[in-house]
Amino acid sequence: MWLRDAPWARWLRQALLMLIIISPVFALIQFLKGHSLEYSLEFGAFWGVISTVIFSLTRAYNYKRNIYCALCNDLPAAKEQRAEHRD
Repeated sequence: MWLRDAPWARWLRQALLMLIIISPVFALIQFLKGHSLEYSLEFGAFWGVISTVIFSLTRAYNYKRNIYCALCNDLPAAKEQRAEHRD
């Protein structure tokens, strides 16, 4: 079953990193546009979570369907194929 084989720890680490980076970026953009700090922080947190969830679900879908993603780089067969092409 694909759920047992999925690299959950790696995905969780990357999702948290994405959330930590993208939320302040969204908040900063809203603040620079002239919105209040409170609104900007709420906006950044909300859209950071939404973006992270969409990205994570897309990664899980691609992993389940065995679709290669250069950013994800979590398919074992794809890693082996790239290693063969380097030789």
